[in-house]
Amino acid sequence: MSEDERLISGSRRRDDRENIALRPRLLRDIVGQDSVRENLQILIDAAKNRSEPIDHVLFYGPPGLGKTSFAHVISHEMGVNIRVTAGPSIERAGDLAAILTHLKQNDILFIDEVHRLGRAVEEVLYPAMEDFVLDIVIGKGPAAKNVRLNLPRFTVIGATTRLALLAAPLRDRFGAQFRLDFYDIQAMQHIINRAAAMLKIEIEPEGTVEIARRSRGTPRVALRLLRRVRDYAQVRAQGIITGRVSEEALALLNIDHLGLDDVDRRILSTIIEKYGGGPVGLETIAAAISEDSSTIMDVCEPYLLQLGFLARTPRGRTATPLAYQHMGIAMKQDGSNQPPLF
Repeated sequence: MSEDERLISGSRRRDDRENIALRPRLLRDIVGQDSVRENLQILIDAAKNRSEPIDHVLFYGPPGLGKTSFAHVISHEMGVNIRVTAGPSIERAGDLAAILTHLKQNDILFIDEVHRLGRAVEEVLYPAMEDFVLDIVIGKGPAAKNVRLNLPRFTVIGATTRLALLAAPLRDRFGAQFRLDFYDIQAMQHIINRAAAMLKIEIEPEGTVEIARRSRGTPRVALRLLRRVRDYAQVRAQGIITGRVSEEALALLNIDHLGLDDVDRRILSTIIEKYGGGPVGLETIAAAISEDSSTIMDVCEPYLLQLGFLARTPRGRTATPLAYQHMGIAMKQDGSNQPPLF
């Protein structure tokens, strides 16, 4: 199963387009990420007082936590236009030059997956972010000459799920860097109730709790599950989402009470049953369950680590006693769970 096919994946899917209308517009509408919100409010207020664009901002963390939403909120708070693009879309330096020359004073350029920018593109972006100039080479060979164009003062907002892959010179040019963490259960309930009200979905508190528990602390997953439970309720429960309706709908989707799906359970069962609880390497796990190793590391592992089901060691991944308990597998008292060779 690919990452985009998993219902509980934080990565964007085609059927997530409905989420755009549900995005908050102002900082006060955002629930959770309290430290990020407070620091952003200070940055925005200070920039407004000086009548300057906000400093370059970098958001990083697991997918689906609201990096794009924060970028749009900043543009609304600052009262400026935002230009949205993605790292893979900017293939050549000329593509970035065309985008930069169309920006106006105080505009925001939002680059999703900024870690996937090419090296030549990054070289053009460095002086643009630091000195607000664009260096263009005209001609070739001995007749080539460099032309420097002045750019209006603008703001770059970058978003990445792989901070380690971001080039150090580019990372250092972001004056404000914020990590987005998973949301707690109360914040998830508020997000689900707000979305249900905007979508005119009748939902009871118990139904909200069941969806929030299975949303892996990720708003994008919560909104996706809410739509699937809504479909189930309309067909089999007169359109009302109760606690029992949520349980039945999500059980039908093979999502357990902690938000683990088949891929997560296969990872745990492989480590426990095939490799005696570990340690076992990432590539070995990926080969055993026929999944891409980057999907396991970026999508599955963060949540399993947060739950305390996995531990990373120098020798590989190991399953914790909590994982044994969740999977209903007895753990040997002496801790030696390695299977016999024959």
